[in-house]
Amino acid sequence: MNMIDGVGNASRGSYIDQLKTLQEKQRAEQGHDDKVTGQSDLKQEDFLSLLTQQLAYQDPFKPVNNEQMIGQMASFATVDGIGKMNKQFSSLNTVMTSNQALQASSLVGQDVLVRGNKGFKSAIGSIVGMVKLPQAMNDVMVRIHNEQGQLLKNFSIGSKSSGDHRVEWDGLDDSGNLLSEGKYTINVSGFIDGESQDFELSTYANVNSVLLGNSDGNIMLNVAGYASPVKLIEVLEVGHASMGGVSKS
Repeated sequence: MNMIDGVGNASRGSYIDQLKTLQEKQRAEQGHDDKVTGQSDLKQEDFLSLLTQQLAYQDPFKPVNNEQMIGQMASFATVDGIGKMNKQFSSLNTVMTSNQALQASSLVGQDVLVRGNKGFKSAIGSIVGMVKLPQAMNDVMVRIHNEQGQLLKNFSIGSKSSGDHRVEWDGLDDSGNLLSEGKYTINVSGFIDGESQDFELSTYANVNSVLLGNSDGNIMLNVAGYASPVKLIEVLEVGHASMGGVSKS
């Protein structure tokens, strides 16, 4: 009869290791040398089954160490509980993500402020953005370029203090002609210590749709003028962008 050392010598491994070794030895003695293709981890049911057999046939002169046995049983119970908890958290995360996606669907048709100096102008529309100035400026300049990099308009928005300021372009070129629908680049610059410098800009864009069921938990927005979706967490502000002001929703 094969026995397990109840003392738990370090050289022989833990009580569970001994159980697993004994299980493999018994399978080999019974002619089950085939490679296991299914679940190979020792589960709590397997542990309890082996433990029951060993308690029935243990050496009375070398009984199983009670403290070690109880400790191993507690470890199995803890691991099993953590596994169930992880499954519950996974289900909860799925529900929360779906709920956030449904709430985000109300953004369809709304304008959102996102980082970047690329904007989309409709046939009769304009482009509105927000620029962050590091310090007060005497003369803040705005340059509008098309997708080919051609300069279409260059104008000043005057003196501004440090902080966030609106930048509005009416969609007209330097000659007063209404430009066609498409993507445009807006650069805002000013002089700092005698050198021209471009500043950080964010632009308003219209939300076309919301992507549901994203595996990584991020809610994605399809925004007009953007080749790839924008994460909801990257949205700085929600509102209706229009010349002269932004009416927040």
